[in-house]
Amino acid sequence: MPYQRSLTIVAPVREGAENEVEALLAGMGDGVANGSVIDFGAVEDVHFARLMMAPADTGRSGARLPASLILLSDFDGPVDAYLDRLVTTAGRGIDRVFGACAGYPDAEPSERQRLDYLRRHRVREAARYVNTSGRTVQQIRQESELRNAINRYLDDVGRDWHGLDPGAVRRAVRKVVADDPELAWVLEPAERPGLGARVKEKAHLVAIPLLTLPFVPLLLLVLPFLAVLLRVHEKRDPAPHEKPNEELVQMLASLEDHVVQNPFTAIGHIKPSLFRRITIRVILFYLDYAARHFFNRGNLSGVKTIHFARWVFIDEKQRMFFASNYDGSLESYMDDFIDKVAWGLNLVFSNGVGYPRTSWLVRGGAKDELAFKDYLRMHQVPTRVWYSAYERLTALNIEQNESIRAGLRVTRGGGDESKWVQSL
Repeated sequence: MPYQRSLTIVAPVREGAENEVEALLAGMGDGVANGSVIDFGAVEDVHFARLMMAPADTGRSGARLPASLILLSDFDGPVDAYLDRLVTTAGRGIDRVFGACAGYPDAEPSERQRLDYLRRHRVREAARYVNTSGRTVQQIRQESELRNAINRYLDDVGRDWHGLDPGAVRRAVRKVVADDPELAWVLEPAERPGLGARVKEKAHLVAIPLLTLPFVPLLLLVLPFLAVLLRVHEKRDPAPHEKPNEELVQMLASLEDHVVQNPFTAIGHIKPSLFRRITIRVILFYLDYAARHFFNRGNLSGVKTIHFARWVFIDEKQRMFFASNYDGSLESYMDDFIDKVAWGLNLVFSNGVGYPRTSWLVRGGAKDELAFKDYLRMHQVPTRVWYSAYERLTALNIEQNESIRAGLRVTRGGGDESKWVQSL
């Protein structure tokens, strides 16, 4: 099994067809996809998916940037295999969704034509984050079912478990699991990426530092110049505090908090200077590296509520959007970032037009709480069509379920049996 992968499709909407696309998306969901046009739940191995429209805008040269229909998916396995599954399962729905986009085949396209169109409009993510590398949809669902089965056994057996030795409880549960053929998978290790995929990851882990090392002396040489240039830009770049109107806030809020998770998407312009354009590309390159190899076990520098996230350039890198799938409310999500990793937000988003003023790239910015939250709301894209494969599970639930399974595979007693029992 390969690692989890992401797909980003960005297709320009024909001018004048924006209202048609908005009406279609509105009929497909109210913050959660209803499966009426594309049933993402019928496509195997999908963790999360969404459809949304980035609004038309004006580029640096004054030219029109068209509205874009955006499809995002997070899934297990290779991209090409996922695209095949998507087109085979939801071909007619893809026709309806992308039919208002420039260049989409007329009449009823063949599967090959649909695939070719989606592949032509695929955009590579500049950076992406996965909560826990190698954890599949099947594993998450199975381990959730295991926890439910254990709880049913403990509730139905008619025995008072309070005060009983934790080791005895674990042994009793383990015996029930071992005796049930349908739960035989529990006592086997969870499926993990194959040797080839792991070798590729290790090669990437080593290659990037080796390729970066020769440039370190040059970086040290030009660092004072870059620092001065940074401060010049930080003092010169406008940082207006724009407030969203109440109607916008209420509309966005109506699409949130339908289940225990939420989607978030924000889009904005990259500051036009060459310095800012280079800075954000370099930062996202190394952010992607760090997320891939160091922040891949359920913890993004202290933030533990994100399942998947990505940063994507569009419109010839004039605009960028950030999209994530997270637990809880948007307010708590923003507070989590501000309290734990405001410097990380500043590293990336301070290169966007209108972001609260920063100092030395990492100070200020998101620490201006009201300005930062208003900035996010002003740049947020409504997401009406959003699918989650496990909408009742938080990242913490998933981690605990994995630990419960791992604890059952232990055949000898240990000092952590009390902790295991408490996690049930």
